Amino acid sequence: MKSKLLMPLLLAVGLLSACAEMNPHPMDMNLAVQNAKTKADHEALAQHYEEAAKQMQLKVEEHKKLLSQYESKSYRQSKIFKDHCQWLINDYAKAAEENLSMANLHRQM
Repeated sequence: MKSKLLMPLLLAVGLLSACAEMNPHPMDMNLAVQNAKTKADHEALAQHYEEAAKQMQLKVEEHKKLLSQYESKSYRQSKIFKDHCQWLINDYAKAAEENLSMANLHRQM
């Protein structure tokens, strides 16, 4: 009985920890953008956005692995986990794409 309860509990804890909020912009982005005047300033912002995109892409890969694990299970709750992972994959992929777009725009300035 314990093993039947332990696996879903471990999966839920893993899911919750994977969803922990992270701060992809540790600097004050409003201030950094307002003060960007030189090519070096915009290059620094571009690098910052690229790093944020890399972090988002890592999250995409992490949740793809989780999704494949949930797809191999037949728990009652597995559809909820699968849907949640797919939503996160889409959300992080969009964030990565938008960060790369911002990096490209700053490189053009």
